[in-house]
Amino acid sequence: MRIARFAGDDDPRFGVIGDDNGVPTIAVLNGDPLYAGLNLSGQKIPLADVRLLAPVIPRSKVVCVGKNYAKHAAEMGGEVPKEPLIFLKPNTSVIGPGEPVFYPEQSSNVHFEGELAVVIGRICRDVPVEDAAKVIFGYTVANDVTARDLQATDGQWARAKGFDTFCPLGPWIETDFDPSGVQVTTRLNDDVKQDGNTSDMVFTVPDVIAYVSSFMTLLPGDVILTGTPDGVGPMVVGDEVSVTVEGIGTLTNTVVSRND
Repeated sequence: MRIARFAGDDDPRFGVIGDDNGVPTIAVLNGDPLYAGLNLSGQKIPLADVRLLAPVIPRSKVVCVGKNYAKHAAEMGGEVPKEPLIFLKPNTSVIGPGEPVFYPEQSSNVHFEGELAVVIGRICRDVPVEDAAKVIFGYTVANDVTARDLQATDGQWARAKGFDTFCPLGPWIETDFDPSGVQVTTRLNDDVKQDGNTSDMVFTVPDVIAYVSSFMTLLPGDVILTGTPDGVGPMVVGDEVSVTVEGIGTLTNTVVSRND
């Protein structure tokens, strides 16, 4: 099931994407499905008549895993971590499909990082690996935008990863999804730059959930970015970046100057 957050003529709402006699539609839900469940309102809207937003705005945090693909660790000049390398992005960095990524004036080397993202569905702590699926609401697509020069000079990653617009998510949440063995592809202006597979993750989705929940409580709507394959690289003002996760969909954003 694909659950989207969208804007029409009023406040943002949630709905289930489907098909009505060959026309893509969105069946409107009453409330936020993370808290109200899948409560259909009975209203259907053509998908073409709405604007998709980030499918979730984390109430608390975006948790990210660094160097979770061996080839990416190598291209960054490092070894694979012995434990998941965890950092945070603020929820203010989240934007949706089609929204602009602002190129900050503080950086001259901003990179794309296409990733599979996990949306947490319930409050949880100390989750065993074998129970990780029980706390997952669904999956979406992410771009862990990074100011690479600031990442190097700052010595920690808060600024490099945390600018407004540096966490595109979307286009929707897929609730019926197996994250093992799916392609993660990033295109820059139609040129394929990343083409990895989640089977190459060093730490699997259950591994990561178990590790993160061992030291911090995860809340409904929290998002976990699971790491990026090799092939990361710079993007500049005017570039269009599209991240595709097989079985979910494609997230596309354009880079613009923050001063425009």
